[in-house]
Amino acid sequence: MALRPDLAIIKEWITPGARVLDLGCGDGALLRMLRDERQAEGYGLEIDPENIVRCLQAGINVIQLDLDAGLDDFHDQAFDYVIMTQTLQAVHYPDRLLQEVLRVGRQGIVTFPNFGYWKNRLQLGFGGRMPVSRALPAQWYDTRNIHLCTIKDFQRLCRERHISILEKVVLDYAHRASAPITVLPNLLGEIAIYRCQRRGNQGD
Repeated sequence: MALRPDLAIIKEWITPGARVLDLGCGDGALLRMLRDERQAEGYGLEIDPENIVRCLQAGINVIQLDLDAGLDDFHDQAFDYVIMTQTLQAVHYPDRLLQEVLRVGRQGIVTFPNFGYWKNRLQLGFGGRMPVSRALPAQWYDTRNIHLCTIKDFQRLCRERHISILEKVVLDYAHRASAPITVLPNLLGEIAIYRCQRRGNQGD
């Protein structure tokens, strides 16, 4: 089965044999791929019972946990990578969770929809309504997203919390890169992928 392009990018950032924690791991597709192709030792945290069953059926180590409860059960630097794909904007305290990610992991990999995308700006600025798009398909009253942010917002948070950005990829909804997106990522990009670590940590 073909892997989603954004997950394929993440795969290339994971070193073989790494210890990985996937927050909001869904059905475990990324962890399965990392296990099979990177020989990674992976663990997932998930709250949805149906996804937990799918993970267990695939032989994925998974724990049922609400991420808003924090990661207190995990020791400092217990993992090489902690991954959050499309999860950061869906928790109540994303800044705290990001700090926890970089406490329990040597590096963090984060993906999120870019609220600064130009079509979102048009819908809000000229239509006067919360944007609905391919990356943000739900209505304001039934979305799981609580704290939407832009690429600039995330990068500012990293600066304020002394987090180093090691790599960044910004894509359109089809997970394609382009020269215009590279030049104006906050305006033209729909999905952002970051690899980061605490300043002072030894990276790869």
